[in-house]
Amino acid sequence: MGTVGIERADGGQRRICLLGATGTIGRATLRALVGRGHSVVCFVRPERSGESSAPSPRSRTLDVLTGEGATVRFAQFDDPVSLARDGFGSDPFDAIISCMASRTGAPRDAWAVDHQAHLTVLKAGIEAGVGQFVLLSAICVQRPRLAFQHAKLAFEAALANSGMRYSIVRPTAYFKSLSGQIDRLKRGKPFLVFGDGTLTACKPISDADLGIYLANCLDDSDCWNRILPIGGPGPAITPRDQGAELFRLLGRPPKFKQVPLAVLDAIIGGLSLAGRIVPSLADKAELARIGRYYASESMLVFDPVAGRYDADLTPSFGSDTLFDYYARLVAGTETLERGDHAVF
Repeated sequence: MGTVGIERADGGQRRICLLGATGTIGRATLRALVGRGHSVVCFVRPERSGESSAPSPRSRTLDVLTGEGATVRFAQFDDPVSLARDGFGSDPFDAIISCMASRTGAPRDAWAVDHQAHLTVLKAGIEAGVGQFVLLSAICVQRPRLAFQHAKLAFEAALANSGMRYSIVRPTAYFKSLSGQIDRLKRGKPFLVFGDGTLTACKPISDADLGIYLANCLDDSDCWNRILPIGGPGPAITPRDQGAELFRLLGRPPKFKQVPLAVLDAIIGGLSLAGRIVPSLADKAELARIGRYYASESMLVFDPVAGRYDADLTPSFGSDTLFDYYARLVAGTETLERGDHAVF
């Protein structure tokens, strides 16, 4: 199923279709690709009917993409005709790199984006003769309990069976997802942890390092036709480690507030019951389940034999650490941009 596109065994310039370029990881990936001389075409959805014509954060982001050397094409990801006509067109593409993900993780959104939209793009790419697909997935799909995890796994399986060369990249955690409490600490509030703050650990990776890693997958044969868990440099970090470092950078004594996991369980139970009557509350219940999952599961490689998460089995890549990022945030030399995927 599918054909192999234009081969660039020497790692030369390629034409890349980039999905999810309006997000922070997508923009970092764009910079890595353009820096290597690749021609990048960002597929983005058209403006929705009724959206304001005034400058918006989205339109400013599109200006950033073109300013950094990308071409932007508008296509409907759920429409094969639009993808063929408005996206791929008659131009030859060597590879697709997807940093696209559902905004909330709610079931309908997850299956529409993490699975179906990707599947439609994959089929259109095969028809267009694209030979390679690099997918940004998530390490949490190792132990799936949530709708978005099952949706991601379903597309991972379709990609692996497509006949197209693939790389499935599963990052451990993102800096922006671990930085939401800085403002509350600046206001003198405690750092919130579940349990004692050591229930989970991760090896977070920066957007820039992850963008470089995704770009590497184009030419590194060790990355082809594989599932690739990846973390950032340094040891695994617990939530308590994160809080302690932030207090140190702020010059304040550590102050933690422990939240029992039972609190999340009670919220989930209440929203699930209410969701049977009010559908919107069912989505909120799923968001609470997502929070519960991340509060109790480490973002590291899971060793099924030992039955535990293992930092030593989790590969590291890059040079930027979470604590370096915290230092820049506290110093004001970098701003926190959590974006649509803050829940993750």
